[in-house]
Amino acid sequence: MRDPNLTQYTPKALAGVTPEELIEVHSRVVACDGGERALGHPRVFLRIEDRQVTCPYCSRTYVLAEGAGDDGHH
Repeated sequence: MRDPNLTQYTPKALAGVTPEELIEVHSRVVACDGGERALGHPRVFLRIEDRQVTCPYCSRTYVLAEGAGDDGHH
């Protein structure tokens, strides 16, 4: 579901329904395609503003590694 107001919508986790997959990354911008090849979802680029971001398609949560995320101030 795309957020027409671009309010950085993040799905709410539901126990037993939402995958609890945490992926540690070293960059504030991550690409997610669901990882299921043809069964995945369109590739989206997500920006980690604070410490983590959750994909609105597959609910994978990307967590910024400790000390990472400078990204050259872009």
